[in-house]
Amino acid sequence: MKKKIIYILLSLLVCANVFAQDAEENVSVGPAFENGTLIDAQTSFIPDVKSLEFIIQHKFGPIDNGDADFDLFGIYAPGANIRLALNYVPARNVQIGMGITKSSDCVDFNGKWTILEQTENNKIPFFVTVYANTAITYESKDDLGSLMDYDNPSSRFDYRLSDRFSYFAQVFVGRKFTNALSVQGGVSFSHDNLVDAWHDHDRVALHLDGRLKFSGQSSFIFNFGAPLRIDKISEQHPDWTAANPPHPDWKGPYNPKPSLKFGVEISTFTHAFQIYVGNANAILPQFDMMNNYNKPFDGLAFGFTITRLWMY
Repeated sequence: MKKKIIYILLSLLVCANVFAQDAEENVSVGPAFENGTLIDAQTSFIPDVKSLEFIIQHKFGPIDNGDADFDLFGIYAPGANIRLALNYVPARNVQIGMGITKSSDCVDFNGKWTILEQTENNKIPFFVTVYANTAITYESKDDLGSLMDYDNPSSRFDYRLSDRFSYFAQVFVGRKFTNALSVQGGVSFSHDNLVDAWHDHDRVALHLDGRLKFSGQSSFIFNFGAPLRIDKISEQHPDWTAANPPHPDWKGPYNPKPSLKFGVEISTFTHAFQIYVGNANAILPQFDMMNNYNKPFDGLAFGFTITRLWMY
């Protein structure tokens, strides 16, 4: 299954390069999105060469967390998550970046390449972008303690450097239908080097994101991610999971729940502010696709994303 996924991604890249050669003589329709981050998802937008972008992503606690105390719809609730990041554009349609995230104490390194741009004459009717990151947790070993051996759930093992790594890769295709409406869909592959015995190391997911402008600077926006269960790449121990369910509502193998977020974006040439509600606390996409316990519209929490762009 892993080889098939690699072959599909390579085929898309080859086809995109063929189209790109013809696209050099065509005029791009312009950015399909106002900036490169749409809530938590990546878009095809990459600023001009030598641009530097600062990003703040913040998620509050659940709106309904069962706490008797007034927490202002989750804003004062525990469980908030935050990520700070910097992105830089060294070449046309190529972006690199890094960020730090509160949850799991992660630092991530990422890259994005818009291979193919939609053209005005519709010879190329869509854009194609690839994105990937590597995240490294820097949690203390003392905070983690001894961990469960995935291959032998009854034993324990020590935390190793390689156990700190997780990865995410995505290819997405989209279209700017009008100046107001842009939609993209994609497929992703997530991998975590260290998981519990009831979990999988790998997860494939489908994605759908969009933006609908309702004024010159404002838009409705949404993200949707659907993790898939593929038995051929699953490594779960169903017998152990049945005897030790990690959550009382889980019956049978563990499957992450779909991630849904929707909100409003207000943008200018160098700034964007997005406020939204969603059912997933994670910010990094591999953790969103592998560890979301909430069904859509359950566990909703407010969040916001702010981007600031400098051009040198």
